[in-house]
Amino acid sequence: MKTKNSINHIVIIIVSVVFSFNTCFAQESSKVSQDSSKVSLDFGLDMVSRYIWRGTQLGGSSANIQPFVEMGIGNFVLGAWGSYSLGGVNPFQEFDFYAAYSLLDDKVSITVTDYFFPDESSDYNYFDFDEKTTGHVIEASASFNGTEKIPFSVMIAVNLFGADAKRISDDPATLNSEDGIQYSTYLELGYITTLKSVDLETFLGFNLTDPRAADLSGTGYEGETGYYGDYVGIVNLGITVSKDIKITENFSLPVMASLITNPVAEKIYMVFGFSL
Repeated sequence: MKTKNSINHIVIIIVSVVFSFNTCFAQESSKVSQDSSKVSLDFGLDMVSRYIWRGTQLGGSSANIQPFVEMGIGNFVLGAWGSYSLGGVNPFQEFDFYAAYSLLDDKVSITVTDYFFPDESSDYNYFDFDEKTTGHVIEASASFNGTEKIPFSVMIAVNLFGADAKRISDDPATLNSEDGIQYSTYLELGYITTLKSVDLETFLGFNLTDPRAADLSGTGYEGETGYYGDYVGIVNLGITVSKDIKITENFSLPVMASLITNPVAEKIYMVFGFSL
């Protein structure tokens, strides 16, 4: 079980990483001011045969349509992203807001994401931000996106607020009661390359949070279950290949295929998708 001290260590590490870029921010301040008038707007959608997120299947076994819209202002990006399943009695929905800042020519990104999963079968309240009842999950992440000379990517993400997996109290006076969230943490390593006209990305994702899933003292209480899995380990291992298929002289369709495994959950998936 992750203790509060270890949680604080993770937060301190992330804050240290962010502040380590302080010099870089200062060096780029003049560039940002020059580019601040450069406002961009983009939108589109992806269609995927299944929605697999960090090794976990969301949206059932049906295809999902995933629209997005985002606005860029200099090095800042504000966006909204959604996923909607096309089958099932109660179709899956997800709606996310995100804000990101990139530096070092987009080699490094700092992102804050608000995840939310509307449930049309219940009277959900999107504007409920009470820490005990909210359906929102607020995540902070930092990533190194790789370069031509260093074709590796690294990303770490931590849930800071909301409907994260619950942490169970160890205090005898409040044993088995909820004691806040686990601050679930995910780390992903990636390798990016191109073989002829095909882009290839391999990825290795870890659940770094150690929940306690065993029964407590024979009470029948199942204890904690993790946001990414029931114990520390590899939860997202696979490969994605993508390329542009030329449809007409002026239009090409980006397509992708992924083979994804989750060793912790003992699952495997094959996904195909395209972008518009």
